[in-house]
Amino acid sequence: MWYAVQVRTGDEEKIKLICNKLISNDVLQECFIPYYEKKIKYMTKWHITTEILFPGYIFMVSNRINDLILDVKKIPDLIKILGDENEIIPLYDREIEFLMRFGKEDHLVKISYGYIENDKIVITDGPMKGYEGTIKKIDRHKRKAIIQVEFFGRTMEVSVGVEIVRKVQSEI
Repeated sequence: MWYAVQVRTGDEEKIKLICNKLISNDVLQECFIPYYEKKIKYMTKWHITTEILFPGYIFMVSNRINDLILDVKKIPDLIKILGDENEIIPLYDREIEFLMRFGKEDHLVKISYGYIENDKIVITDGPMKGYEGTIKKIDRHKRKAIIQVEFFGRTMEVSVGVEIVRKVQSEI
């Protein structure tokens, strides 16, 4: 099962390393942080960098939730495994599918490429291809798209990298 774990924003990488070090492989199959690629411009050139897709969260895969809960309690700065008051709730299948489809095995959402035609976004390549309907906003200057996804039991807006190669106006 996959679980989302809330941590202090900015401590994600540190907590992931501690979890991988302190929790045995029998209990924790994988601990990861999903990232997305984006382009930033410095020194007059564009560079690809990565940012955390869900700041303040890490993800754990385990089939032994009771043992995982006991081990997680020993880790400083880890806030909580998400759930309600009564139980820890694993990620829904659609959330796992989103993470796997967009981030693949390396949990890195690559940059998507596309164009704008008559105010309609057309993605031609990358993980956003076919998901244009989830795009709420494009920031062409920062080369990112804000998409809307259902996660952690609520609708969230997350950023992903997008390169709009052109804007065209077709005649009607």
